[in-house]
Amino acid sequence: MSARTDKTLWSGLFRISPDSGQTLQSQIRQAIVTAILDRQMPVNQPLPSCRTLANRLQVARGTVVLAYQQLVDQGFLEARERRGHFVNPDALTELPGVRHQTLRPKSNLAPNWACRMTVRPSTQVNIVKPDDWLAYPYPFVYGQFDPTLFPTAEWRECSRMALGVREIRNWAADMIDRDDPLLIEQIQARLLPRRGIFVRPEEIMVTLGAQHALYLLATLLMRQKTKVGMEEPGYPDARNIIASRTGQMVELAVDQYGLDPASIPADCEYVFTTPSHQCPTTVSMPLERRNDLVARAADDDFIIIEDDYDSQLLDKDSPLPALKSLDEAGRVVYIGSLSKTIAPGLRLGYVVADPDLLEELRGLRRLMLRHPPANNQRAVALFLSLGHHDTLVRRLTEAFSERREMLSGHLRRKLPDFRIGDDLSGSAVWLAAPPDVDTADLAERARERGVLIEPGHVFFGSKTKPYNYLRAGISSIGLNKIEPGVAQLASIVDEYRNGPLARVI
Repeated sequence: MSARTDKTLWSGLFRISPDSGQTLQSQIRQAIVTAILDRQMPVNQPLPSCRTLANRLQVARGTVVLAYQQLVDQGFLEARERRGHFVNPDALTELPGVRHQTLRPKSNLAPNWACRMTVRPSTQVNIVKPDDWLAYPYPFVYGQFDPTLFPTAEWRECSRMALGVREIRNWAADMIDRDDPLLIEQIQARLLPRRGIFVRPEEIMVTLGAQHALYLLATLLMRQKTKVGMEEPGYPDARNIIASRTGQMVELAVDQYGLDPASIPADCEYVFTTPSHQCPTTVSMPLERRNDLVARAADDDFIIIEDDYDSQLLDKDSPLPALKSLDEAGRVVYIGSLSKTIAPGLRLGYVVADPDLLEELRGLRRLMLRHPPANNQRAVALFLSLGHHDTLVRRLTEAFSERREMLSGHLRRKLPDFRIGDDLSGSAVWLAAPPDVDTADLAERARERGVLIEPGHVFFGSKTKPYNYLRAGISSIGLNKIEPGVAQLASIVDEYRNGPLARVI
């Protein structure tokens, strides 16, 4: 192989970036392993010397030396005296029983999967965010994190602590259907009391986020003819989960005070609600209505599934108590999440319910995944126990309050005919555009210009859903980006107001 080809080969294999989030050594190892497994690296040709590759990648020679040595230890490379490093032929040996087959045309005898499926989740209407949302200059998206606010040093500290020898002994064993006792203790002592909830450890179970909790509950409790009340508008993922289990979902009216208990049919068996920060309208249910809803559950024999959505980020002096704190009959199942505070990618949440229900939920969770990763549970438990979460919530609440005030001010000035919800709190703003504006079209146009917004029709379940609502999140957009982002959005509305954005009413 010529020197020219060799240089081209090695230049194409490596894409090293100091901003990738991985160490340079890890990136080098990953590139070489990928090339070996994809058979892009000749077995009989030596890899570049450590010095040569370090010069080409502009990294320290020691970084390449360590990368090569670890790959030798793992069996991907072999060091030959005075000749250099080569691909270990054993790394390319096929696994027993595995044969490479050429692709064949699909047979007429292939199964018709569409006819065999009981549900089609891919056809449901969901909230959609671009995978590369962070690359957009004006990401008004909900539920994503801001790298500038993430407590990197504190999280790394807790992750390192969780990897200590004694800690590994605590979480490395198969926990089967149990949870990390330290995490349960922290949820019980630090998180729930702030919502007015005081329960025993056996009434708490860890989940992979709020959606996982909802799926477990729907799977365990709902059948095809189970009547379930759902807020309208409401949380799309909850609606889709419930719809996958029952054909008897009832849309329940939401007004300026949240879910109206008077709209619940007497024969409803379950009611899903987000009382603290209604999704998506952001309104908070007043105490009188909360008491009424809990009383109705006892009188009419239904169960309330309370998603305490965004409650930790409400910058209010006296937050209203959760429905669960008002429940004396065990009729409220409480769902909490750490996704909106620590990070959405962490996927950790929890359910609070009667022990009899939790026993079956644990059994069902065991069938699905046994238990959430125990090392993640321990890292989060340490994060809570050291007070890092408290500090983070204060930082997020202050930052979101400032961003929300700036966003609402610029929206009122630049888009005066867009109506903003009265209850400004949490990490998003709910907007009603004029009736002739289709926010689904608006979102597409805005995306082309670097502005990400969420069209509101996905939050409605009725067939005659309105298309003039939208949600603007503030969790991932910097303060200095809000004014130019709103200005860009306003210019798009002005340009197309009487054109392709118009919807005939």
